[in-house]
Amino acid sequence: MKLRYWFLGLAFSNLSTPVALAIADQEVRELVKLVDTRQRNVGDYASVVFIDQKTKDGATKAFEARVYRRDADEKLMILFTKPKAEAGKGYLRLEKNLFLYEPALGKWERQTERASIAGTNSRRDDFDQSRLADEYDAAFVADENLGKFKVYHLKLNAKPGIDVASPIVELWIDQNEKNVMKRQEFALSGKLLRTSYYPSWQKMFSKSKGAEVYMPKEIRVFDEVDKGNATTVALREVKLEPLDANMFTKAWLESQSR
Repeated sequence: MKLRYWFLGLAFSNLSTPVALAIADQEVRELVKLVDTRQRNVGDYASVVFIDQKTKDGATKAFEARVYRRDADEKLMILFTKPKAEAGKGYLRLEKNLFLYEPALGKWERQTERASIAGTNSRRDDFDQSRLADEYDAAFVADENLGKFKVYHLKLNAKPGIDVASPIVELWIDQNEKNVMKRQEFALSGKLLRTSYYPSWQKMFSKSKGAEVYMPKEIRVFDEVDKGNATTVALREVKLEPLDANMFTKAWLESQSR
């Protein structure tokens, strides 16, 4: 119930008048780098994720998956475990290429950055490490209030030659905690595609990094094209211990479906 009021508060706050207290371009770049740095682990990462999809016609789908990452060499795996019909299905990112494995067909298919995960509103970058400073040029928009929080509103445009899911992103960053609270993604035409909210974050100490790592506990994604479609991603049982060196291969993922 509290979360519901939190979102209502954010929606209402968008009507508030921004307070113009601009930060310099260099400060904006440092802020975006800080957002990335705080989320990067350097070492390995594992979590259990629960993905709930609701469509505008009232249909619902629920998935459970395991997410594995090796941030040092940008490897990522999403292995579905529930429901039974999806168990063994998986995504594997190798050398900046994302592949989907369908165990029923026994085939791999290359995916684009814009591809949805399991037909939901979630995408690869909802589960991956943050690379905003590498992929985008950022500019200050305004100081604003988002609910009871003071936030920096930034606009990011994709750098030339970088393949990203959305060429234009707007971020609302908590001025105190420096966590992303809201994210909107746009097409080149300026059409709004997705709005995501990050209602809570968790902080863990990473031995491999020798510092704390900040990770979202939940992401709520709203489809702005097909209004009424929404996805909630809950990330649980996060672990930062080293993973098996042989995990991030097509053969390993295929073996999990047998």
